[in-house]
Amino acid sequence: MTGDHQTLALLLFSVFVAVTLAITTWVSRNRHGSAEEFYAGGRLFSPMENGFAIAGDYMSAASFLGISGLIALFGYDGMLYSVGFLVAWLVVLFLVAELVRNCGRFTLADVVAARMNERPVRIAAGTSSVTVSVLYLVAQMVGAGSLVALLLGGTDEAAQTWTVIGVGALMVIYVSLGGMRATTWIQIVKAVMLLGGTIALTVLVLVRFHGDFDQLLLSAAERSGHGEKFLAPGLKYGGDWTARFDFISLGLALVLGTAGLPHILSRFYTVPTARAARRSVVWSIGLIGGFYLMTIVLGFGAAAIVGPEAVRGSNAAGNTAVPLLALDLGGGADSTGGTVLFAIVAAVAFATILAVVAGITLASSASVAHDLYASLRRRDAKPRSEVAVARVAAVGIGVVAIALGLLARDLNVAFLVGLAFAVAASANLPVLLYSLFWRGFTTRGAVWAVYGGLIPAMVLVLLSPVVSGSPESLFPGVDFQYFPLQNPGLVSIPLGFVAGWLGTVTSAEVADEAKHAETEVRSLTGAGAA
Repeated sequence: MTGDHQTLALLLFSVFVAVTLAITTWVSRNRHGSAEEFYAGGRLFSPMENGFAIAGDYMSAASFLGISGLIALFGYDGMLYSVGFLVAWLVVLFLVAELVRNCGRFTLADVVAARMNERPVRIAAGTSSVTVSVLYLVAQMVGAGSLVALLLGGTDEAAQTWTVIGVGALMVIYVSLGGMRATTWIQIVKAVMLLGGTIALTVLVLVRFHGDFDQLLLSAAERSGHGEKFLAPGLKYGGDWTARFDFISLGLALVLGTAGLPHILSRFYTVPTARAARRSVVWSIGLIGGFYLMTIVLGFGAAAIVGPEAVRGSNAAGNTAVPLLALDLGGGADSTGGTVLFAIVAAVAFATILAVVAGITLASSASVAHDLYASLRRRDAKPRSEVAVARVAAVGIGVVAIALGLLARDLNVAFLVGLAFAVAASANLPVLLYSLFWRGFTTRGAVWAVYGGLIPAMVLVLLSPVVSGSPESLFPGVDFQYFPLQNPGLVSIPLGFVAGWLGTVTSAEVADEAKHAETEVRSLTGAGAA
């Protein structure tokens, strides 16, 4: 796209950025600098507001760009991401949301450390949370780079680089100035925009095929070049046993990972009660469920209307399938309708990325300040100094995410998020569930559960085809691939649970029955919750 087309899309980008910066500036003038204000927005949000914010936090670039692209390229197998991301919320609703809100204040470590020796547990949980957050941030950076490169010429590496840097700078500004309150309102605005844009595109796709979903699927299969195989399992995860185990591993990571994501857990602290947290999840499930059903239509629509070859030609990982679909639905690259629709979708996708990176950065900087800094530097750190550290941490995390985002620019964003989910499910979920439900769980068990999932997950990723050994790897020129699966979840998630059990049964520490009883009552009733 050239000329007026680029100008229109960039104008819409600029409008959203200006609106969100205005929100951030307004909120920063109405804050009092406390930790509760910065981390939890003063716990003033209603269930509906928080539900929209959760949806805005969760429906990331992986959802809008990555999943639709995978469906466009691989058909049925790409839908695993839609199903996995949605089913994961049942785990959150029934096992996590209400109990986490009652037991913690700002972070995952608050829940785990409630009945443990605080310092080692906070260091372990804080380290894990930051690692997961950075992996998730990388996916958003890659999505932003792919989107703006398409706008400015398809393969413009300079545009990708500057886009990633710009997104990183904006997220640091949002978090540093506005904290949780500004981040929440940005996510609410983004959720409304994303749902509106997705509904519009879905309607246009179905109108193109006269409301006949069967015809849409048949057209997608015909144009894919794979025929009926496009609509059956196995195109991406079929064939040999390695691919099948990769399929199982990815499914485990997606379904179990959401309950361990730091930026999702932190959203439960922004409402006043546990009941409000549970109702927030109900709101978010409705919004997210509708969205993921529509991504299936968009993915097959891109395959049928744009064609997998055109999608792959624009971006090998499929990250630009939805913008290309919008361009075609509006009338083509040279039409005003196509230009307007493309620009709107591009702006919505960019808004999606900015809102999600703000939420993730806030959660990870909270882990650095509230868990790592308070444990390692000053045990008596005051809330105000802790907030200052969180702002500095946001800058450091932004720099790391920018560097990794530039390195991983050619990988599919949904795939990258799958890795973050695997690490979250391996390191955070075991320690969280054991802390909430196992009476005899000890400090050693908590620390071993975190590191026993985190370290194997990271090592297996480094030794997997993701990093080396294939043309699609981060480093295609070298080969230190010893682990055959692209997603480590099948191995690392059980290791996290086993490590937590082993650490507990071999510990000389006797679990404090009184603390467990207090935590249990608090988690189930909310008595004494912050």
